[in-house]
Amino acid sequence: MRSAATTSSLLCTSHITGLVLAGGRGTRMGGVDKGLQLLHGKPLVQHVLERLAPQVGTLAINANRSQLEYARFGYPVWHDLEEGFPGPLAGLHSGLVHCTTDFLASTPCDSPLIPYDMVARLATALAEAKADAAVALTDGAHGRQRHPVCSLLRRSTQASLHAFLAAGERKMDHWFATLACVEVEFPDERAFCNINTGLELQRLEEEQ
Repeated sequence: MRSAATTSSLLCTSHITGLVLAGGRGTRMGGVDKGLQLLHGKPLVQHVLERLAPQVGTLAINANRSQLEYARFGYPVWHDLEEGFPGPLAGLHSGLVHCTTDFLASTPCDSPLIPYDMVARLATALAEAKADAAVALTDGAHGRQRHPVCSLLRRSTQASLHAFLAAGERKMDHWFATLACVEVEFPDERAFCNINTGLELQRLEEEQ
């Protein structure tokens, strides 16, 4: 794998829009808006934005509620184009429809430890493989895990995703299986942890 420093020769960051997915219901956290919950005094989404912003040319947030609060971070807020909180694929679809760059990098609002070189490594792999998509992969205590919400997509995949959602499909892995997709292994499983419950948020607060 090439270093992040050489990525610009393969895919410029100015060609990539970053999208933070904050459009879920937060069911396992009691229905609160997860991205706005505080970790060390800052909303989870702010931790993610600060890590993702240097990796992309432009940035946006996918949110279906609390849109004024999310807009205060200074980035466009794009809601799902389908009603009823249909899941993260709907957020990706909105991102692909709205973005004006050739590529879209995504990450969830509840993963405050995403690697600072995530997009660079995904971009290198996607360019070298001439793939439609690149997704993060970890191999740790929980076995080999794909993290499709941490991905890089060509904007040209928008038509495929639109048709997939129109058919009533919602599972991310099923859609990614229809694409030319490359997996990129990251050594730190913890960097892709999701904060799904109040207890997990408390534990992360205590660990750091």
